[in-house]
Amino acid sequence: MDTLKGAVTLVTGAGRGLGAAICEVLSEAGAVICAADICAQPAADLAAALPRNGAEHMAAALDVGDESQVERTLQRILDRYGRLDVVVNNAGVDLTAPVDEMPVSEWDRILATNLRGPFLTARLAFPVMKRGGGGQIVNIVSTAARRAWANAAAYHASKFGLLGLSHALHVEGRRHNIKVTAVISGGMRTPFLLERFPDIDSSTLQDPHNVARTVLFVLRQPAESVIPEVMVLPMRETSWP
Repeated sequence: MDTLKGAVTLVTGAGRGLGAAICEVLSEAGAVICAADICAQPAADLAAALPRNGAEHMAAALDVGDESQVERTLQRILDRYGRLDVVVNNAGVDLTAPVDEMPVSEWDRILATNLRGPFLTARLAFPVMKRGGGGQIVNIVSTAARRAWANAAAYHASKFGLLGLSHALHVEGRRHNIKVTAVISGGMRTPFLLERFPDIDSSTLQDPHNVARTVLFVLRQPAESVIPEVMVLPMRETSWP
């Protein structure tokens, strides 16, 4: 869409980090934001602080791996706005641990958030977007979908899977005027890395707003064009050649 003015947009994992940056950038472009996060208060605070451009944003407490919660959230959006134009699947979690020390419960939690969640939102958003004549889904992937490092087996499995899911959705969506894009992001200065790795060299990371602006660029493509995949790296990226 050439303009995001009034586009009803669900962003998951919106409470902080990249999710918050995406909400800020898209709302500045005129989108109406539903900021969804498993932690309700940060999402509510963010939604209240976003620029309004003629429509009020909303917030939702959402565990994206819970089918009933995803259903309720989408229904709330439809009840309030009558449509859903954009979904940004950003929610993501990880646990740094060797595979033989990874609790099965943590494996399940990571896969539920990072892969099951985008599947659930897409599964429910597709019929809504079909009825509305089209829409856009952006899946936030990672360089972890392209190469592997130690102690992140569940994260790699989820992100490799999400990249595959994203391309499959792209193929299925095109005939219904639904655009699907995988945004493969390199390391960012967000709590996702900074809180878990306090000794990380932040100069090797990028501002999450740079990735958020890439999401905006993808969403602003003309109706006749779609970007199935794009990678955004910091200049000093350490996890990619």
